[in-house]
Amino acid sequence: MDRTDEQERTGSTPAVPDPRAERTAQRTRRRFARRQWARRWLSLRYVLALLVVVALVGTSVHLVFFSATLQVKRVQVVGNDLLSDARIREVADVPVGEQLALVDLARADARVGALAEVESVDVSRTWPDEVRIAVVERTAVAVVELGGRIRGLDADGVVFREYKRVPPGMPRVRPGAEAGTDALKEAATVVSALPEDLVGRVDHVEVETVDQITLVLRDQREVLWGSAEESALKADVVDKLLAAQQASYYDVSVPGNPTYRP
Repeated sequence: MDRTDEQERTGSTPAVPDPRAERTAQRTRRRFARRQWARRWLSLRYVLALLVVVALVGTSVHLVFFSATLQVKRVQVVGNDLLSDARIREVADVPVGEQLALVDLARADARVGALAEVESVDVSRTWPDEVRIAVVERTAVAVVELGGRIRGLDADGVVFREYKRVPPGMPRVRPGAEAGTDALKEAATVVSALPEDLVGRVDHVEVETVDQITLVLRDQREVLWGSAEESALKADVVDKLLAAQQASYYDVSVPGNPTYRP
């Protein structure tokens, strides 16, 4: 007996699918599929991100430490006048062809900074292939004769460059037998404190000890300065004394109580 005969015998009717239930089931299946795909994509996204990071790191490491693109090709020197570019490059000893990231900047800085003519130096990388050496050279405020050679003396009392002859208008420092490096430094401090018009009137500076410094002017008048302490005040006092009093000797070692004699 087939199903139709049975339905006729029992009097039942075939089941009709519910459209709303079917649509609900389809939406459920779609939501489930989307959730499954979202979970798979989330996992895949982390994997892809990791691969990208690894690729970037690997590329960066290769460029910085192995690629010829980031090797030192030039050493630029700026700020120098007394020293030649070649001399500074020689002393810095930056290896051309080395990876820029591996250059020992501190070593180059120390080597160049040890030159007497250099007051300060800054060694830096300039990507992609250059090392830059920026120097500030010392400036002479006076000259001193040492061992038969005329040498420049900067404001810190450092002896550096050599002159063939005394530059016009630059004071000479004449150290005595007991004057050491500290005395030269004191003399440099004194000269640095002098106003420009007074510097031009100074023939030389006699330095016996750190607190026994005397200015000898071009007209042979003398100024006992004493030590370098209160040099700015002493310079102001001397400037006024020279204008107000005609004398052969002035004592400003105690600037609050200056004296002079004909």
